[in-house]
Amino acid sequence: MIVQSKRTTKLLLLATTLFVSTLSATAQDGTIYPLDAPKEPGAIVLGTGGVKDQPASESWFKQWGDPMARNITVATLTPFLPKPGTATGAAVIVAPGGGFRWLSMGNEGWEVAQALADKGIAAFVLKYRLFPTAPSLDSFKAWMNRPRPAPAPSTDSTKKATAPPPMQMDLSNQLQDAEAAYALIVKRAQEWNVDVNRIGMIGFSAGAGLTMHCTLHSTAMKLAFIGPIYGGMGPVDVPKNAPPMFNVIASDDFLFGGQFGVIGSWFKAGIPVEFHLYQNGGHGFGLGNPNRTSNRWFDQFVYWLEVNKFLKARSN
Repeated sequence: MIVQSKRTTKLLLLATTLFVSTLSATAQDGTIYPLDAPKEPGAIVLGTGGVKDQPASESWFKQWGDPMARNITVATLTPFLPKPGTATGAAVIVAPGGGFRWLSMGNEGWEVAQALADKGIAAFVLKYRLFPTAPSLDSFKAWMNRPRPAPAPSTDSTKKATAPPPMQMDLSNQLQDAEAAYALIVKRAQEWNVDVNRIGMIGFSAGAGLTMHCTLHSTAMKLAFIGPIYGGMGPVDVPKNAPPMFNVIASDDFLFGGQFGVIGSWFKAGIPVEFHLYQNGGHGFGLGNPNRTSNRWFDQFVYWLEVNKFLKARSN
C-alpha cells in the first residue's frame, strides 16, 4: 500500500498492509490478545495535547483478528492517498469506533481508508484521544467482559436511545482532534490533491458519534457530507448548514432498537439523507462480515457520493 502525493511519493504503507493481512489469518474470535504496537507509517502527530489524569501509556490488543489501540493520548492523522492520476479531489476523514475507550484501527480505519483511496478518494484515518482504561490488559479484559444488561428496544422514533448517545459525553478532546485533522487537510490540500469544498467525514459506532458531534457543534469544520455508520439513532437538533448524510445500520445492531430519530431529524430539516437499514450485520462489521446483507454498504456509499457529484469537480 503506497501513499502518494501530487508532488512526490512520500509515505510507504506497505507495512500496514502486511500487518493487516497477517491479522486476517489469525484466530477470528472475541478473545482479547496482547499485541505489540504496530508501525504506523505516515502517521502525522496533530499536536492537540494529551489526556488529563491518564495513568497509562498507549497500548494495543487484538480481538476478532483486528488491531485495537487504547489509552491514546497523542492524536494522529494517517493519509491514504489515491494513486497518481486517479484522484477525484474528494476527501474523507475516517473515525474508527470503540466506545471512546479503544479504537478499531484495522477494521474501521486502515481497511476503510484504503478502500476509499482505491476509489480515487483521499482518506485520512483519525486516531483520536480516548478516555482512560486500566493500565493492565487483564484488568481491561475484566472490564470489557463485565455483565451488562441489554438495552431495551424502542419503537418510538421520538425518544432518544436507551443508552446515553456519544453526543452527551464530554468530547472536547475528540472534537479538537477532528478539527485539527480537518485544518491539516485544508492546509495541505494542494499537496494531497484535495478539493477543500469536498471534505467529508465518516465514522463507525463511537466514530459515528464523533462525526455527528462535529456536525452539530464544530464551527471550524465545513464538512461537505457525513456518513455515520452504525451510530446512535436518536433525534438531534440539526444545524441549518448541516451537510447531506449517508446513514447505515443493521436491524440486529443493539444501537438500532427500532429508532429512526436522526433520520427523521435530517428529513424534517430538509437536508438530503440516505438511510440503509440492513437485515443483518450486527455491530462493528466494518467493510463487511461473511454472508451479511450489510456487506454492500460501501459500494452504495461510493455510488451516493458519485450521484451527488462529490466525486466530480464542480465548475465555478
